Amino acid sequence: MANRIGFRIHHRLPVVLAGGVYPCSSSYSVTCAIGSVHPSLSKVLKKWTSGGGGGRAPRRLILGLGVSFWTQYMSMASGSVGGNSFIAFARQKGAVEEILKNAEWPEQFPFKEEDFQRFDESPDSLFYETPRLVTHIDDPAIAALTKYYSEVFPPSNTPGVSILDMCSSWVSHFPAGYKQDRIVGLGMNEAELKVNPVLTEYAVQDLNLNPKIPFEDNSFDVITNVVSVDYLTKPLDIFKEMRRVLKPGGLAIMSFSNRCFFTKAISIWTSTGDADHVLIVGSYFHYAGGFEPPQAVDISPNPGRSDPMYIVYSRKVSTA
Repeated sequence: MANRIGFRIHHRLPVVLAGGVYPCSSSYSVTCAIGSVHPSLSKVLKKWTSGGGGGRAPRRLILGLGVSFWTQYMSMASGSVGGNSFIAFARQKGAVEEILKNAEWPEQFPFKEEDFQRFDESPDSLFYETPRLVTHIDDPAIAALTKYYSEVFPPSNTPGVSILDMCSSWVSHFPAGYKQDRIVGLGMNEAELKVNPVLTEYAVQDLNLNPKIPFEDNSFDVITNVVSVDYLTKPLDIFKEMRRVLKPGGLAIMSFSNRCFFTKAISIWTSTGDADHVLIVGSYFHYAGGFEPPQAVDISPNPGRSDPMYIVYSRKVSTA
């Protein structure tokens, strides 16, 4: 039976961690969270909760009032899991893989422009101007991602293989010593890209300003994106571009955790949890068209004890 998934969304507000990275999937009440966040963000939240925002809370703060964005579009089917039971289900190791299996998608892309708004709408070039030579997930999560890459990547030094690391930085988390004739980094900070040892070339571009990926059709065998899909404000345009630059049968791997720069992540992401994020990324593949049905994998190494790590992947449909 196809999955028509419905579940409740709870308030998810940030607590600042080292380096300005916030958990994007933890549940807090508005009043508890305000005292815990960074002072600059606290002012923003207080404005909305005290009525200083004109008496109307932003959509990211009202999505959690017991109504899932997804249930507006995917009705409950008999035998499907809902409410708190679904949240508990999604936390079980291996349950994430079930979320996208045989999903019945709404006819139209279910998200609106406001779902891709952010607290900080200042130019991304300013936010990423200073190099950040740090990692944004913990070591066990990094190790799990690297292991996954080692299992799905073409063997090192395979003739003719090209890889695009999208939203790249100073490190790509590829297996140690991994090489191909062409590994391209597409990112926001040139200083970071210059010191990434796995890259053979790079390009600097803000995909939120210009979603056209600056490469020829059918160029890449693999596209990777690490903990950055939550920052894309034009995801359908970008996923269509991914399809264009992938070779037929090429693999696109979107990996994400529950960490983010909260003020730069899109509204629908910061308002929702891990299971929702799997659906959101899966929907990008589906509505971009030209991809095989997306699949999800939970590669979290130590659930509850280290950063979770999820993969949503798909392949470009092969042509005859």
